[in-house]
Amino acid sequence: MENYAVLGGGTMGCGVAQCLAAAGHAVAVFEPSAAAREAGPRRVRDGVRLARVLRRTDADPDEVLGRIRWTDRWDLLGSPAFVVECVPERLPLKEQVLRAADEHSAPGAVLASCTSAIPIDHLARWIGDPGRMIGTHFMNPAPLKDTVEVACGPRTSPDTLRRATEMLGRLGKEAIVVGDGPGFVSNRVLMLTINEAAAVLAQGTADAATVDAVFERCFGHRMGPLRTADLIGLDTIVDTLAVLLEFTGDPRFRPTPLLAELVSAGRLGEKTGHGFHVSVRGRVPS
Repeated sequence: MENYAVLGGGTMGCGVAQCLAAAGHAVAVFEPSAAAREAGPRRVRDGVRLARVLRRTDADPDEVLGRIRWTDRWDLLGSPAFVVECVPERLPLKEQVLRAADEHSAPGAVLASCTSAIPIDHLARWIGDPGRMIGTHFMNPAPLKDTVEVACGPRTSPDTLRRATEMLGRLGKEAIVVGDGPGFVSNRVLMLTINEAAAVLAQGTADAATVDAVFERCFGHRMGPLRTADLIGLDTIVDTLAVLLEFTGDPRFRPTPLLAELVSAGRLGEKTGHGFHVSVRGRVPS
C-alpha cells in the first residue's frame, strides 16, 4: 500500500485527507500553520459525520482521524510515494511546496496537484522528473463528490496516470481524464460563468437568488453560479481568475469589481457565512 501525503490543511486538503483515510489509507498532512493544524482534526471529524448522515460512508470518525498525522516538518512526512498538493492557487507558493515535495518524497513518487487552473506542464518545471506530475482536480467538498477531473500534461507518464486513476478508484471516485491548459475544462468554463453572473448582479439585471434560479430551473443545474461561487469561496474564485488571466491573457478573466469588493470586505461565501448569499447554515469555520 502506498504511503500518502497531503500538502495543505485547508478545506481541500482536509477533504482529500478524509477521503484517503476513510478508504483505509494512512496519510500525513503537511501544514505550516499551527491554527490550521489545530482545526484540521475537527474539520475532518465534521466531514465524516456529514458523510455518514448523507449515507456516503460508514467510516468511524475516530478511526479516520487515527489514520491521519499532522505535521509542519517535511522530514516527518515519511518519504511518501504519492503526494497530493492542495495549497492555495498562488504560483510562488505552489513552486515552493512542489520543490520541497520533490526533495522529500520517495523516488518515483507521484506528485498530484489539486490545482484548478495552473497548467500541469508549468508545475512540472519545478520537479526533477516532469513525468511524475499530474493534476487531480477534486471538486469541493471532496468527500461528497464522486468525480475528479484528472489533467495530464504533455510530459505526464502513462504510469503516473495509471497510478493516479487507480488511487481515485480506491477512493470510489471516477477519473475524467482531460488534456492540459489553463483551467482545463471545468474552470476554463465555470470561472467565466461566475464572473459574468457577478457582472449581471452588479448591473442590477437580477438579484443573486434570481440569477441562480435561472440556471437551476431553466437549465436543470443543481446549483446556480453564484451559490457555486459561495461554496468554492470567493477568495478562491478571485485567485483562480487571476491565474487564468495570467496564463491566457484574456481580459474576460479579469475579476469583476463586485467580486473584488466582496473579498476585500471579508464576504467569502460559506466559509464566512456571507458571500453573494447569506449561508443558511450560518458561519462555517474557515
